[in-house]
Amino acid sequence: MLLYLYFLGLLDSWPQPGPDLLLAIALTRCILISERYIFCVSGDFVKVYSTATEECVHILQGHRNLVTGIQLNPNNHLQLYSCSFDGTIKLWDYVDGILIKTFIVGHKLHALFTVAHAEDSVFVTINKEKPDIFQLVSVKLPKSSSQEIESKELSFVLDYINQSPKYIAFGNEGEYVAAVRDFSLSVYFFKKKTTSRFTLSSSRNKKHAKNNFTCVACHPKEDCIATGHKDGKIRLWRNFDDDKKYTYTCLHWHHDMVMDLAFSVTGTSLLSGGRESVLVEWRDAAEKNKEFLPRLGATIEHISVSPAGDLFCTSHSDNKIIVIHRNLEASAVIQGLVKDSNIFTGLMIDPRTKALVLNGKPGHLQFYSLQSDKQLYNLDIVQQEYINDYGLIQIELTKAAFGCYGNWLATVEQRQEKETELELQMKLWMYNKKTQGFVLNTKVNMPHEDHITALCFCNAEKSENPTLVTASKDGHFKVWILTDDSDIYKKAVGWTCDFVGSYHKYQATNCCFSEDGSLLAVSFEEIVTIWDSETWELKCTFCQRAGKIRHLCFGRLTCSKYLLGATENGILCCWNLLSCALEWSAKLNVRVMEPDLNSENIAAISHSSMGSDLFVFKPSEPRPLYIQKNISREEVQWGVFVPRDVPESFTSESYRWLNRSQFYFLTKSQSLLTLSTKSPEEKLTPTSKQLLAEESLPTTPFYFILGKHRQQQDEKLNAALENELVQLPLTENIPAINELLHTPAHVLPSASFLCSMFVNSLLLSKESKSAEEIPDDVDMEEEKESDDSDEENDFTEKVQDTDNTDLGEDIIHQLSKSEEKELRKFRKVDYSWITAL
Repeated sequence: MLLYLYFLGLLDSWPQPGPDLLLAIALTRCILISERYIFCVSGDFVKVYSTATEECVHILQGHRNLVTGIQLNPNNHLQLYSCSFDGTIKLWDYVDGILIKTFIVGHKLHALFTVAHAEDSVFVTINKEKPDIFQLVSVKLPKSSSQEIESKELSFVLDYINQSPKYIAFGNEGEYVAAVRDFSLSVYFFKKKTTSRFTLSSSRNKKHAKNNFTCVACHPKEDCIATGHKDGKIRLWRNFDDDKKYTYTCLHWHHDMVMDLAFSVTGTSLLSGGRESVLVEWRDAAEKNKEFLPRLGATIEHISVSPAGDLFCTSHSDNKIIVIHRNLEASAVIQGLVKDSNIFTGLMIDPRTKALVLNGKPGHLQFYSLQSDKQLYNLDIVQQEYINDYGLIQIELTKAAFGCYGNWLATVEQRQEKETELELQMKLWMYNKKTQGFVLNTKVNMPHEDHITALCFCNAEKSENPTLVTASKDGHFKVWILTDDSDIYKKAVGWTCDFVGSYHKYQATNCCFSEDGSLLAVSFEEIVTIWDSETWELKCTFCQRAGKIRHLCFGRLTCSKYLLGATENGILCCWNLLSCALEWSAKLNVRVMEPDLNSENIAAISHSSMGSDLFVFKPSEPRPLYIQKNISREEVQWGVFVPRDVPESFTSESYRWLNRSQFYFLTKSQSLLTLSTKSPEEKLTPTSKQLLAEESLPTTPFYFILGKHRQQQDEKLNAALENELVQLPLTENIPAINELLHTPAHVLPSASFLCSMFVNSLLLSKESKSAEEIPDDVDMEEEKESDDSDEENDFTEKVQDTDNTDLGEDIIHQLSKSEEKELRKFRKVDYSWITAL
């Protein structure tokens, strides 16, 4: 059994974990859009999303390192090229999610470009001998029937370029390529095989201080190059085939650097985006003719245009993709895991929705669905307008915790300009069933005199009164309880402080409740104190003098008598609460320690110069159940166990700890990882695959209901036909029904006229029955009985005959109504005169 490492967050660096590495990053830097699909690079995968439904329909996996570029095959728009740091170029059939060919280049590839006239070649960016020197080269893709082909034939095009694909563009149907770096623009002409270079002033005065090139785009039909700059200007270059006669004009709206540029398919419009979160469309390259799509939520990092030109696509710094129609109207939003500057709250699980909860947009908590890899919603905690200013000190959301099975949420926010000017606020949120969201219940200004280091709820099943504990650097921990806050106007509840505890004026660093809620553990620097939750009396203390306590947690289920603590000096201790003694200790530099709420297992992640290692163990047994070395090169900051909706049934001892819960952890670069036994393609929901299989049909919720019902009816009808060997006409073939359903309503005749025609059309199904079962209007009553007996005998003979014939040869012939009447007339003729002969 393979154990995959599965990524969900943004990835800026490449972690090197265990044996089988799989990436499923929500969204990342490279995007591409076609008429029906959005392609986005996700680590070493390429995700394929539907533009209509926003569902992930395929995950293209096969690269062994980060994917750095994707391009549609210009000669077949149902195929996709991708390149990677692993030195390969892969050709995909993205509709079926199939890898067609792999071209082995051998160099580390940083960007990929395709041109329509170069049918057997692509262009890539490779690294030269020096780390910051890159080249643009042409790679010939040989034609072969084998799936893996070596492509070692490289042709030099441009030198001294930037590795990012935003700094290189092809123009005028591939006649030239433009590349920018620092203050210079280089243009290579393929027919003349010459290079022109243009340099802007790089002096340090205010006028030229921000002339740096930030991106480039080329006109698809003309000799025109658009360049973006650090000062927010856009320069349109013309006549650049002559080093002396070149000209450029400036367009200026952005107040900060231009992040990306893109021409429309016809070249009549230029799209630009930056940190203002506004998409600007410059029509006819004129300063006056510009349109705006504002309030997109975050910095625009990439812009892509579909080959037909009817759709635009933007990717944003908050890990979001927006699909935009040609008239500048947003039609779809695909929101991934929001990347915040710092994750202070850690990773939490909402008991109600099973969503992952952590810091999102500034001052918000994001609720993220791990099953669908989508954001559910944002909860505004700070409730103040965010001002994007680098010099402004913002209010930060530092702590959060769920309690009472998701009925309560506690948050802590702070702002500090100077050491003596601390603004601290704690908020208690109550879940409202009517609005299906959290509503602010209690606000406490300055709950402590110093920073709050930890907070936890008592989540015991038998707990009658909700209880919250906060620990602070001011040397105190406080117990908050829910009390009646009703008055003559309304009934209400609120939170108030019930107890304040301390220990020798040491700073309180951690706190946690036991599983049954009877004990509270609070760490004061190097000392762990145990308190009775009924009387708030100090019961005992543990001290190993091994450094400050970094993590603290109780054991669960059969291991509830144990308490674990990890110190800053790299010692993991386990105390027995019954004997009040140290059970065992181990030298381990624990950075993350999380208990599984559904089992006795505890996950600990240590960090060293080689990377981060994962250990899974039970407090009763110091021998680990599972060890995964080097799960990430960078430091892991947070972790959490997520309960499974359907338990797994692993029998191996190494994987049995994954039966009830799945472990997720977050790295320093905010990459969200998990260990899974399924590949990303297998994790796609059945709904996503159904949408891909039926993409040509209208995928509305109403269609899913009727379409499935119609499919079940067709299956039952086919089964009945096979058993009875009788062919019944389908309602789709009845002209009256087709005319009624497909004719526009304003040209239909009156309903009274259509009613009789419609009812008669429903009775036509009796045509398919045998002729003997349909009585004729001209038959006499006394003749029907004898005819019926003959008909039954004839019918049984027919059935026996069909049973003896081969199914693939004989088909029952259906008589028309006129033929059946003719046969009935022959039966009524008196043939008795024959006996007299």
